[in-house]
Amino acid sequence: MTDIDTTQTKPSLVEDELAQQEQPPKLEVLFEDEHLVAIHKPAGLLVHRSYLARKERFFAMQLTRDIVGSHVFPVHRLDRPTSGVLLFAKNSECARLLCEQFEQHTVTKQYLALVRGNMHESAELDYALKVELDDVADKFATADKAVYQDAVTQYSPLLNSEIPYSSGRYPTSRFCLIKLTPKTGRKHQLRRHMAHLRHPIIGDTTHGDGKQNKFAREHFQVNRLWLIAKSLQFTHPVTQEPMHIETELEPEWLDVFAKLGWDKLEQDEGYLI
Repeated sequence: MTDIDTTQTKPSLVEDELAQQEQPPKLEVLFEDEHLVAIHKPAGLLVHRSYLARKERFFAMQLTRDIVGSHVFPVHRLDRPTSGVLLFAKNSECARLLCEQFEQHTVTKQYLALVRGNMHESAELDYALKVELDDVADKFATADKAVYQDAVTQYSPLLNSEIPYSSGRYPTSRFCLIKLTPKTGRKHQLRRHMAHLRHPIIGDTTHGDGKQNKFAREHFQVNRLWLIAKSLQFTHPVTQEPMHIETELEPEWLDVFAKLGWDKLEQDEGYLI
């Protein structure tokens, strides 16, 4: 049975560091033209301002605006603890067209995640998810909002590892690097779907395994959600050209790979994505 991590309701150390630092985090621009800009969002950085995080000083939307010198419009979500590709439009019309692509599920989003246990088969999970209501933001939400929504995720295991350290009842600990492709965009969909499969994402303090999270924090010496938005494929709203934007793994991923015996992994596009 999964041990839900109830010891970390506050932000992770990565998020705390971002909130307290004097200088804004550096953002890498992955693509930019006169219509669009895509960045690599660090883990722990909020996409935009929210009254739920009044103490925060830095936001991806404002930092991107300062880099490109113009207003930017968000067109999709990326949870605070998730890192990776984040796309903005530079005008409202491009934003509208891109949002339509996301709504029509014509955008392909691919993630990499480190999960508990070993996995050996690729499959598609079609498992409806109940709308998650926030205690503050959805305080006055009507009851009919708490309904189930269709949610579909394709998953494909890439690498498995078993290390001789105990994180619970067994003398060893198992991990899997997995590719995730959400076909719908529900709140915390990937995290909830992997928890449903009994392979929760490491570092997920809401839906994950508390014992495994504690072990990972201590063994890997990094406290984060091990989920990265690796690539985004869509149609350019103006030129109609097919777009493929991809980011690199952060250095901490490579450190973990080494500790899991994957340090000689060739990080070519055809393997990880």
